[in-house]
Amino acid sequence: MGGRSLFEKVWDDHVVVPETPDTPAVFYIDLHIIHEVTTPQAFNMLRENGLQVRRPDLVLATMDHSTPTVPVSDLGAGLDAVSDPEPAAQIRQMIENCEEFGIELHGFGSAQRGIVHVIGPEIGATQPGKTIVCGDSHSSTHGAFGAMGFGIGTSEVGHVLATQCLLQRKPKSMAVNITGKLQPGVAAKDIILALIGKIGVDGGTGHVIEYRGETIRELGMEQRMTICNMTIEAGARAGMIAPDDKTIEFLRGRPQAPQGADWDAAVERWLALASDPDASFDREVDLDVSELEPQVTYGTNPGMVVPISQAIPDDTGNISFRKAIDYMQVEPAQPMLGTKVDVVFVGSCTNSRMSDLRSVARILDQQKVADSVRMLIVPGSQAVKDKAEAEGLDRIFTAAGAEWREAGCSMCLGMNSDKLGKGELCVSTSNRNFEGRQGPGGRTVLASPETAAASAIAGVIADPRTLLQ
Repeated sequence: MGGRSLFEKVWDDHVVVPETPDTPAVFYIDLHIIHEVTTPQAFNMLRENGLQVRRPDLVLATMDHSTPTVPVSDLGAGLDAVSDPEPAAQIRQMIENCEEFGIELHGFGSAQRGIVHVIGPEIGATQPGKTIVCGDSHSSTHGAFGAMGFGIGTSEVGHVLATQCLLQRKPKSMAVNITGKLQPGVAAKDIILALIGKIGVDGGTGHVIEYRGETIRELGMEQRMTICNMTIEAGARAGMIAPDDKTIEFLRGRPQAPQGADWDAAVERWLALASDPDASFDREVDLDVSELEPQVTYGTNPGMVVPISQAIPDDTGNISFRKAIDYMQVEPAQPMLGTKVDVVFVGSCTNSRMSDLRSVARILDQQKVADSVRMLIVPGSQAVKDKAEAEGLDRIFTAAGAEWREAGCSMCLGMNSDKLGKGELCVSTSNRNFEGRQGPGGRTVLASPETAAASAIAGVIADPRTLLQ
């Protein structure tokens, strides 16, 4: 028997009952992250069946999708004034469900509140070798730590609450080998956009991807999270990166990380998770990023992406291509560079961490956001917000004319009061550019924080390398 990959080691450790040709495996879940959008029906399912939450201590609960990002201290008139009735009801229901079922909720007023995929690593709940699920597709973010994180549906949320297990069939495995040194102004977001452009939005379907190579090793943990976050946009089940010294240093001393002798034992266990030298994969893909440019999307899925200096392809014979560029109001064989921008959004579980905000501040410092642009900068958690303010980043943002907001998902998705108007074009650091994703009729261009900041200043889609020079 050959060596095992990182994914296979984690998978094997969590199979309670092996799969057969007729039945999936019973698969154990170490950490269940929940938020207000995909849980109401799951809690109702528990009530209808007279069930309790099996392991409330393994549930991490917060509110992020529907929450307003203007200051709100409680669930009184403040929330109703800034949020639609439906999101307000979801938030109230989340609070009631967590109280009834004995789950600690990181709600309004909590120093640990924030986007689900930001706070898990932040408090040390995300750890190498864990299986982590959430009723949110971007749970792949946690794979940056050598965990297996994946999104689940609402009925599966109920299953995990009741049993701490899921029925799963073992996915295939894919290795993505990334080499080359990134040029200034090119970020982790550009790597993952380029990869999705290369393999397509269904290129990873049925697979767990392991990201490997010298480039990945050079990236910090926050950049690795950005890459794993968007793995789902290539159709993959999960994305993973083997734990190393950077992983260990990130987790050291975090509130929920092991302590003392338990820490030493955990580190030894975590470092042993790396794929064996003779591990095999069902598929391998290579990507050299030494000449990579900033990337921008031009269509209505993340695979419709081009290097910023290059023209949109001309595939007008393809009906779906034509529909996408008609919706985006862009022209084939023309570059996205110079396209008028209405809104710039920096935030989401993809790019709302300290390193993202610092890179935006470097570009905005002593600059002004164009008069024609509204710029929202939304930290991924209360802890990120506090740290950014301690470093004075908020003052740089507001002096430039950007809006500095409270933590939350914000304009990533049109589920709260931060929405695009019909026809508005937004350069966004989020992860999806589907039709209407940021508001009915809104147009989304995905880009890195650096490209977003440069575009805010220019008032049009701009290359951040020109400002960094």
